[in-house]
Amino acid sequence: MKYIIVLGDGMADEPIDMLGGKTPLEYASTPTLDALAPQSEIALVHTIPDGMKPGSDTANLAVMGYNPRKYYSGRSPLEALSIGVDMKPTDIALRTNIVTLSDEEGIPFEQRTILDHSSGEISTEDAAVLIDAVKAAFENDTYHFYVGTSYRHLLIWDHGEVIELAQPHDHLGEVIAPYLPSDPVLRDMMIRSYDILNNHPINIERAKQGLNKANCLWFWGAGTRPALSSFEEKTGKSGVMISAVDLLKGIAVGAGMDVIEVEGATGSLNTNYEGKAMAAVNALLGGKDFAYIHVEAPDEMGHQGNVDHKVQSIENLDSRVIRVIIDEMNRAGEDFRLLVMPDHPTPIRCRTHTSDSIPYLLYDSTKPVNGGCTLYNEAQAKATGKLIEHGYELIDRLLAE
Repeated sequence: MKYIIVLGDGMADEPIDMLGGKTPLEYASTPTLDALAPQSEIALVHTIPDGMKPGSDTANLAVMGYNPRKYYSGRSPLEALSIGVDMKPTDIALRTNIVTLSDEEGIPFEQRTILDHSSGEISTEDAAVLIDAVKAAFENDTYHFYVGTSYRHLLIWDHGEVIELAQPHDHLGEVIAPYLPSDPVLRDMMIRSYDILNNHPINIERAKQGLNKANCLWFWGAGTRPALSSFEEKTGKSGVMISAVDLLKGIAVGAGMDVIEVEGATGSLNTNYEGKAMAAVNALLGGKDFAYIHVEAPDEMGHQGNVDHKVQSIENLDSRVIRVIIDEMNRAGEDFRLLVMPDHPTPIRCRTHTSDSIPYLLYDSTKPVNGGCTLYNEAQAKATGKLIEHGYELIDRLLAE
């Protein structure tokens, strides 16, 4: 038996008027999921422990079977593992986004507005040049910058402290003054980074092309060195992670799983869906027991508030990932269990994560079941009246012998 999780990050949502009162998952054309639904277990699962922030960090830990209350030490330390940073016990890691702030002349820095947490999903190549510019100004024995992927980067603060920092995607369209760091050095680096980046040649060119400037650092997600237990020792299954996002790669590294890099996997709407699917299939047919395929696009489209693109990302997940995996596993004659789910909702309404329970679909190629649902979506999952309260227990249902 092979075991597969296909995770559409932020895929769950709320009914939207422009979709006729349907959610993107209900509205999207998903013939593969439509065929699976009547043969699958469908219900709700709660992935965000009460009192914890609804982040992809806590949620994906739960989906992989790790209780976030026990294993979560901050988002950035997990990303540090992916980048290859060996944190010391005295290190604090901070996610360092390159964001877009408004750039009207004569406006004090504190009164600027955060327009885009991802700087238009800037390329890693361009972002690396900008990180080099701020490294030249700020890096010393205490503060070290590391390039990540696209807009997502890392600061290691030696002998730092875990302080409360605002998530930029929670405050899109808002004046930044209430959300700036209380720590004077971090605050000063943010202010000075705007002066360095706003008129950087890369941003001058981006503005000419009608793209959002990547004109300011934004620190958040502080945490200490993580200590995950081995996934294989915990489950008895050897596993691989396939994702474009450093957070997921870092969880995998911490759990002792293999990370498969897929050319063209970007974390955006135009990622290499088929490449991810085939990487999972090849790993499973090559001897691995478990594959986790993470697709970031629905979450990014939710943050952008782009309804059409969120629908498209779900359709891509259905036709270009799930269908490919099922066809290839059936063609190979391999028995498999497939779990399809988001990690959390990212509703178009608020353009950020919420803690609501999310729908999952669990299919067993050897034992199709009639779970009472005709389609896979939020409403049908809720109508079952079934809820797994602790998200980290769901993987036991996937891996049950």
